[in-house]
Amino acid sequence: MQFWSAVAQGLSPYTPGEQPRIEGLVKLNTNECPLPPSPRALAAMREAVNDSLRLYPDPESVALRKTLAAYHGLGVENVFVGNSSDEVLAHTFLALLKHDKPLLFPDVTYSFYPVWAKLYGIAYQTVALNDDMCIVADDYRRESGGAIVFANPNAPTGIALGRDAIASLLNENADIPVVVDEAYVDFGGETAIPLIADHPNLLVVRTFSKSRALAGLRVGYALGSASLIEALSRVKNCFNSYPVNRIAQAGAIASVEDEAYFQASLKTIVAERENMSARLRELGFEVLPSSANFFFARHATAKGGELAQALRDRAVLVRRFDAPRTQDFLRITVGSAEQTEKLVAALKDILK
Repeated sequence: MQFWSAVAQGLSPYTPGEQPRIEGLVKLNTNECPLPPSPRALAAMREAVNDSLRLYPDPESVALRKTLAAYHGLGVENVFVGNSSDEVLAHTFLALLKHDKPLLFPDVTYSFYPVWAKLYGIAYQTVALNDDMCIVADDYRRESGGAIVFANPNAPTGIALGRDAIASLLNENADIPVVVDEAYVDFGGETAIPLIADHPNLLVVRTFSKSRALAGLRVGYALGSASLIEALSRVKNCFNSYPVNRIAQAGAIASVEDEAYFQASLKTIVAERENMSARLRELGFEVLPSSANFFFARHATAKGGELAQALRDRAVLVRRFDAPRTQDFLRITVGSAEQTEKLVAALKDILK
């Protein structure tokens, strides 16, 4: 630590989901898609592996931005892309969320938010979820707030806020930026994208990692007014002018164009989500209503930490957040039908 800067010494980095190498592992801890990517996306990426890799990619990712703009009914000037939604969000924190007044976000949410806030020296306040673990839009009516960010559906709860409630929140906070992190919205939430036209303060952030089964590709994007997108581009070009590589751009474009495969995949995952939810309730779990590809669940009698460890001992990996409001909950990714059966068998063995 002798040569570390004061900034580096003061950081508490984000801890990602564990990626262990365990034989026969049932991996339900990082919300990865249980299905493969679009075959068209895989073919496009294979085709992109050619002599052109000696050249830099398009620094503005124009083809991908045009594809996303057409898909969402927006202009190319309303689209920003980057290496994963995490990178897009990191740029967003610096470009749009650093103000004299504190940033507001839920007390139980994506645990990267306070990490970015501390990295960039952004003062923040957390807004408590209600007793049902739901975001309450009215609770963000604070004169003290300089900006707002929240995940919808929220992570790790999986509970979604309706579009009408988001519109109300935007109307009540028209003078500050509001960022809606829609990493999981494709699985059942109501997207805020239709609100962009009437709310120049709204930025919606999306990812290819979850619903499009491309977590290994690292592509994310943001949608919003041209002014918000320009701010993100300024920050991006102070970090890396060529962030999204040629192979990633090709795969992402093909994935968006394969709508039939996308919708079929979502249908399969949502069906398995309902199956897993029912099975967990039969075992005595309280399962929060999920609009994502995961559940937040706790058992009536068993402690969360003990359950997580016992599952790991049986090669089943889930995620647990050791904080007062969440310590007895397990966040469990919706996997394949086979993985559900292995999870249930392990839980039956533990709870017998």
